[in-house]
Amino acid sequence: MLLGSELRKYREVRGLTRGEAGHYIRGSESKISRMELGRVGFKVRDVEDLLKLYGVTDKDRVQTMVKLARDSKKPGWWQEYGDALPNWFQVYVGLEEAATRIRVYEAQFVPGMLQTEDYARAVISAGRPISEELLEDRVAVRMRRQRHIEDDATGCKLWAIIDEAAVRRPVGGPDIMRGQLERLIKLSERRNITVQVVPFSAGAHAAEAGSFTILRYPDFGLSDIIYLEQLTGSMCLDRRSEIDAYTMAMERLSVIAEPPNNTTEILKDMIDDLK
Repeated sequence: MLLGSELRKYREVRGLTRGEAGHYIRGSESKISRMELGRVGFKVRDVEDLLKLYGVTDKDRVQTMVKLARDSKKPGWWQEYGDALPNWFQVYVGLEEAATRIRVYEAQFVPGMLQTEDYARAVISAGRPISEELLEDRVAVRMRRQRHIEDDATGCKLWAIIDEAAVRRPVGGPDIMRGQLERLIKLSERRNITVQVVPFSAGAHAAEAGSFTILRYPDFGLSDIIYLEQLTGSMCLDRRSEIDAYTMAMERLSVIAEPPNNTTEILKDMIDDLK
């Protein structure tokens, strides 16, 4: 998806149709569409030819794109879970794994990257009825995703802004909520993780449309991707106007949210209320 998104933007800048691009690499409009949507593997030759067609000559940029093409052939750890994850979410996990900066606003639940196993199991089981095996696989995936921010070697930074309703909503009972709030406090002590709570007193705010995630790729020099999740699917936005709008919303949220130190005190008070 990351590579496909960049290729689409280069094509649009040149004013070329998918059909024209497909003809150039001895393919079809459908093939270009699948490539741009990240629904097919990438051949290095095709990527090199498309970059030439699109007028991309910067050597560092070409090397980055070729590396992404080669990496796209390597199976991700999440693919081991097969049917446990819908295809659209597998795409997201791949994007998340490549990101080195993640900013998330969550209105309903604690963000998945910060959930305890018990909390995650309670959230997932509260949705559509699924088998015990499928439930455990999805919980395992959620726990595995967290290594991306817990492993210092990845260099990934997470900034989570959480609506007060999300941390006050009782999920799984007092014991599970207590464990979840304690984990939030512990994770917020890491240098690469920032947690803020938007208090009820903030009133209406910039994210009235709901939760969203901003994925950033400074190591690759590629543009951000905005991720929006829905009940039966998701959307990944990468147009500059969309990125700017969501980035501005995130900036406004960070201003009205309680500072990290105050957030820790709020979470501690919530734990006391559970006793």
